[in-house]
Amino acid sequence: MSANCKPIGFFDSGLGGLSVLKTAHQLLPCENYIYFGDNLNAPYGEKSEEQIKKLTLDACGFLYDKGVKAIVIACNTATSAAVIMMRETYNIPVISMEPAVKPALQGRLDGKVLVLATPATVSQARYLGLIERLNAHSEVISVGCGGLVELIENGRTDEESIHAYLSKRLAFLDGQAIGAVVLGCTHFPLFKNVLTRIVPGIDIIDGNEGTVRHLHEVLRACDKLNTSEEKGKIVFYRSGKLVEDPALLEKYNMILLS
Repeated sequence: MSANCKPIGFFDSGLGGLSVLKTAHQLLPCENYIYFGDNLNAPYGEKSEEQIKKLTLDACGFLYDKGVKAIVIACNTATSAAVIMMRETYNIPVISMEPAVKPALQGRLDGKVLVLATPATVSQARYLGLIERLNAHSEVISVGCGGLVELIENGRTDEESIHAYLSKRLAFLDGQAIGAVVLGCTHFPLFKNVLTRIVPGIDIIDGNEGTVRHLHEVLRACDKLNTSEEKGKIVFYRSGKLVEDPALLEKYNMILLS
């Protein structure tokens, strides 16, 4: 296999990274992909930083051994904890994610920016440094949504379950004006349609498209874009095992095609 035809590795703690892979498959359809979901260890958002680093190193090592030409850490929590270590460990591009706070601040018309992420993401130095660089402490409300990833991993993305969770978790806002909502976890776009009905008329922003466009630029700069005109293939792995469960594979494909 030529270097340009090698797959791009995508990693997340579970289903969430599929939302990023979906965007990549739309914008870079000729690329080949390997997706690794560490479902057995999900969620990462309530683990210690050292635990997240070890799990991320193991997962990305699995992808590296598969011969990928780049790795996308499609997980804000893993990015915050481990991206520097990943770039020091592997001699291929490692693409990171961060909550799309900057475009949300620039695009809102009024009100504060509400960031929904995992408890680990909103407490780690990388995210806190982002808020500091943007001088946005008074303009951003950061909410660690413990338990929300578990709902999604268990398939409970229906409006009733998500509405009940968010109503309780965001009750403290008590009528504060919100100008934009940032989804700072790649699992959260999977209920974006439900959230749109909960907060009608408010921009809901995730970092998926920006991450994929950055991936494209990095691959172009190092001359690693796949020049084939054929549609690429996607291979799924789950905690080191090829996904053979038809029901799970159908679930993955439904997310990609939705």
